[in-house]
Amino acid sequence: MPARTPGGGHHALAVHEVVLLLETDPDRGLTDDEAAARLARFGPNVLPAAARGGTLRRLLRQFQNPLVYVLLVAGVVTLLLAEYVDSAVIVGVVVVNAVIGFLQESKAESALDALRAMVRTEARVVRGGRHLRVPSEQLVPGDLVLVEAGEKVPADLRLARADELRADESALTGESLPVRKDEVAVPDETPVADRRNVLYSGTLLTGGSGAGIVVATGAETELGRIHRLVGAAQVLDTPLTSKLARFSRVLTLAILVLAGVTFAVGLARGEAAGETFTAAVALAVGAIPEGLPAAVTITLAIGVARMARRRAVIRRLPAVETLGSTTVICTDKTGTLTENQMTVQALWTVGGRYEVSGGGYTPLGEIGDPEGGPAPTGEEGALRWSLLAGVACNDARLDERADGWTVLGDPTEGAMLVVGAKVGLRAEEVAAELPRVAAVPFTSERQFMATLHDAPDGGRVVLVKGAVERIVEWSTAALGADGGTVALDRAVVLAAAGELAGEGLRVLATALCRVDGDDGLVEEALPGRLIFTGLHAMLDPPREAAAAAVASCRRAGIAVKMITGDHGVTASAIAVRLGLLAGEPAPGEVLGGADLAALSDAERPEAVRRATVFARVSPEQKLRLVEALQAEGQVVAMTGDGVNDAPALRQADIGVAMGRSGTEVAKEAADIVLTDDDFATIESAVEEGRGVFANLTKFITWTLPTNAGEGLVILVAIVLGTALPILPSQILWINMTTAVALGLTLAFEPKEPGIMDRPPRDPGQPLLTAALVVRILLVSALLVAGAWWLFEWELDSGADLAEARTAAVNLFVTVQAFYLFSCRSLTRSPWRLGLFGNRWLIGGVLVQALGQLALTYLPVMNTLFRTAPIDLGAWLRILGIAVVVSAVVALDKRFGWFGRRLG
Repeated sequence: MPARTPGGGHHALAVHEVVLLLETDPDRGLTDDEAAARLARFGPNVLPAAARGGTLRRLLRQFQNPLVYVLLVAGVVTLLLAEYVDSAVIVGVVVVNAVIGFLQESKAESALDALRAMVRTEARVVRGGRHLRVPSEQLVPGDLVLVEAGEKVPADLRLARADELRADESALTGESLPVRKDEVAVPDETPVADRRNVLYSGTLLTGGSGAGIVVATGAETELGRIHRLVGAAQVLDTPLTSKLARFSRVLTLAILVLAGVTFAVGLARGEAAGETFTAAVALAVGAIPEGLPAAVTITLAIGVARMARRRAVIRRLPAVETLGSTTVICTDKTGTLTENQMTVQALWTVGGRYEVSGGGYTPLGEIGDPEGGPAPTGEEGALRWSLLAGVACNDARLDERADGWTVLGDPTEGAMLVVGAKVGLRAEEVAAELPRVAAVPFTSERQFMATLHDAPDGGRVVLVKGAVERIVEWSTAALGADGGTVALDRAVVLAAAGELAGEGLRVLATALCRVDGDDGLVEEALPGRLIFTGLHAMLDPPREAAAAAVASCRRAGIAVKMITGDHGVTASAIAVRLGLLAGEPAPGEVLGGADLAALSDAERPEAVRRATVFARVSPEQKLRLVEALQAEGQVVAMTGDGVNDAPALRQADIGVAMGRSGTEVAKEAADIVLTDDDFATIESAVEEGRGVFANLTKFITWTLPTNAGEGLVILVAIVLGTALPILPSQILWINMTTAVALGLTLAFEPKEPGIMDRPPRDPGQPLLTAALVVRILLVSALLVAGAWWLFEWELDSGADLAEARTAAVNLFVTVQAFYLFSCRSLTRSPWRLGLFGNRWLIGGVLVQALGQLALTYLPVMNTLFRTAPIDLGAWLRILGIAVVVSAVVALDKRFGWFGRRLG
């Protein structure tokens, strides 16, 4: 067990000193038993919980709303006027709202913690000489961790070896450019930003590969120290809630002005100040939609949960809404539209083409020539050296597990390992035959990878694999079937690569370069010295559900564009299979990176809009494509999994990262992480996003007519100088009970049929369209007319004031219940949706009915809310008015008599 506290001074020690201090092995790492013991001693490698404020502070935050301020003032004033019951009810409603908000915030924060856990990182660690993948929280001081470009550093690591390793430490040190790393010790007083031999937890690797020894975990890391000081809960805010906040401010101002006018009119008519103020309070209370904040929170939470069940983890809540208005999906091909299980289908050398049998990552199959005979895999032949290059110039690992064979690393490299294993060239044996000395890692800018190996004859050989164009350009000769060099006909090689790509195969070239025994690997020395050995042609088959998902997106008015680094012909072949292109692509439908680079700023927007497939594009071009679409007013969702996708993911309105194959850089840049890497999940997430926004719109359309109607009833009473048809406490009963028992059931409303057949929602469209405002005003007017008529009828028929008010209260609730069924769809008849399509709604109506019976007939409720029992005739009149209102709304839905139709 290490004696020194992890995390301090290791940058000043040589690697062997760190190894001794932490009692580890630089090649085999810790044993499993020792790792378990250290985990128990040092604890899990997790950051300390962010400070979220005390319980009291979080509770007080729930009162920070203009509408709540109005209610609190109303409660205090009614208390001063000795209206104790009204005051108690008003304050009770405010407290209940605060408790609901407090609980929902707690649930939302817990949900975010759970989502963070779902996208937690894994680390590649060596324990007991075995290469393993373990959750990063299980790392302990002394662990030997392997890292490469695209990964997030899982703990503070003292580098033991580094191969062109670079790290983006801007989040930790503020340094904007990536830092080159090595294993050389630095003075103890060296500041954090200059410790080149340490990788810090949470930073991102932008290039190279290496291995490091864990020297600090969790709170002891540099990131942990900062996290303790500045950690804070994520702000749970979205564009929709921002709109609602503005709506609340405007509504508060309007309510206060209207209440003031009501008070002034009452005084002008000679009414008593106390009664007039009570009426003004009633108007304010009635116009406030108390249940709206809770409904919005719960509806969004349900939407996030539904998306998670469909394997789309929402990392940033605004994505829930923005998904509903997505107009363009720019999707990566590999692993998203395809299975991401590359399989080499064919090999090509100057001696001809060879077919490969077998599929997936299982190393079973054969290599044969087109005539069906065995392939020439002699010791010095081109085919053998091409296979050796694919196996040795390779950072992936082929692993057999209980559920089958899997690849740890890049799928393309995995396919090369598999085809080599099919003829007995297993990675372990090749590594023993050709020990690796140095490597130049693959990057999208280089378009190749090279490794230097000691050869059995005492010399050294450089093995190279990469893009066909790059390898052919740098090659001066080719290797023949007998191992001798022959003249290289570049046109023939490129034609063969084009033919293979035309079949939908991805093609990589291999080459070698023999060097003297003491020579190293110099990247700049490779051009013009390579000997071409062959081509690997592999297939990543389209996912079964991808074609249907693409078709569904197109029906929904969402354009789907494929952006890939693959050869244009390969990308086109896959696009045809998926239905993105119909047969031979039309002019302009496929654009290559070179074509994009040649376009002027004026030409680019039209070309980007017309094209469906973008091939051979660079990371910068991906970013420019997204920007060009956004400049045209499009709402862009961008998918990706690699480091080179991160800029475009960040720029897009919705960044979608792959949870399985995606790098940590991509996940950090994205708004959504797909746990199954499937394009069909994006289509499902868009569908859920549309459903969430539709249900929020339904709730607002349902609740606002009641609030407006209650306020208008009070205003009419003041203007006419008559008794109030409903009291403040009764208004609060209506608003709170119906919001919970009735309104919230709309959050569980299933998505309407055809929701993906509609065009995307205009992102500039207001929360309430003109047609919705007309609908709200129509129902409000019907409510006011019906309630006022019923109130006067009851009084004229001999009922006392309490009975008349009770009838009016029950009318409001009954009309809301009938209107609730109508709001299940803003365009369709509720009968077409099925009466029991939302069982929550049926249950809510029954609960509300029991509540109204209790309000009407229980003595204690009569005392609290000043109600009184009513007879059967009153109930029949209430039902009759509710039926009339429902009929008028249905006719407006059908014919749009009072405004534009909503659908």
